[in-house]
Amino acid sequence: MPIARQEIRHWTERAGRIPDPVLRKQALASLSNKRFHADGGSVYAASNPRYTRQLVRLIVALQTISDYLDNLCDRCQVLDRQDFHQLHHAMRDAIQPGAPLRPYYALRGNPDDGGYLASLVLTCQQELSHLPSYDAVQPQVAWFIERYCELQEIKHIEPHLRTEELKRWWEPYEQLYPDVKWWEFAAATGSTLGMFSLFLAATESPTTDEVAAITHAYFPSICGLHILLDYLIDLEEDQREGDFNFVRCYQTLDEAHRRIHGFAKLGWERASSLPYGGRIHKDVVKGLLGMYLSDSKVGEQKQVRPMRKILWEFGPTAWVFYGACQLYRIVR
Repeated sequence: MPIARQEIRHWTERAGRIPDPVLRKQALASLSNKRFHADGGSVYAASNPRYTRQLVRLIVALQTISDYLDNLCDRCQVLDRQDFHQLHHAMRDAIQPGAPLRPYYALRGNPDDGGYLASLVLTCQQELSHLPSYDAVQPQVAWFIERYCELQEIKHIEPHLRTEELKRWWEPYEQLYPDVKWWEFAAATGSTLGMFSLFLAATESPTTDEVAAITHAYFPSICGLHILLDYLIDLEEDQREGDFNFVRCYQTLDEAHRRIHGFAKLGWERASSLPYGGRIHKDVVKGLLGMYLSDSKVGEQKQVRPMRKILWEFGPTAWVFYGACQLYRIVR
């Protein structure tokens, strides 16, 4: 946490020096309002002390790119899918060491960010080049990144087009993931946790089968749990603001609760036998429940509060995480 805090402070200082006022505002807002994403992702770095600092720098930088671009797509009154595609080349380039930088703001008139986004991309590339087995996980990381970018490009287009476009995007994957709905697949692609788990594996010497096992555990179950919980706590806020919400795709909230519970249970079971990282993968499942269900938004929503019962099924560790996350919100 102290290392993550140091990295977030560094990027906040960089963001504060961005010349363009719109870019500066969104960069600072993403670091302030979404910093728990980077803090949470950094837990993977605790599993291999030899690479803790490198993993934290990498995870914070990639998550910062993700949150910053999300703000640029969501908060700037832009609905241009080509613009979103161009912006997200930063994510694609970030996970390819040595890849040349591109004009990420080309369709926005190339506003001056003082090198902020380029520095984030280069930091990711630099840290990835120091992971001894990154080549073994890079193809799967690239798959995660591409699906993530595709989701962001579709999710921010004109509201009346989003559902049909997301369904059309899902069609090639339907037979590969027959047990999930189209919106559950879409939600799972919005998580960065699968990438972070692979970064951790890249500090060791994973085989092809081990990389596949990690991917199978995280996608779609753990990744889906992550983003569905995120949307669950924002139900009333999104309805009030007219924003798209994956949880509203369920016919009833009871169905949503059952499906989220199922994602949590399956994710925890699959995480139990993963190589590299020990208990961290199981703790991530419990930590997601503790982090999101301890949010004050849950207590303010009568329809969401019953979901807290799931914590009792995951034992004392989940209860401790619930309390720790409440404390985190006080001291962060």
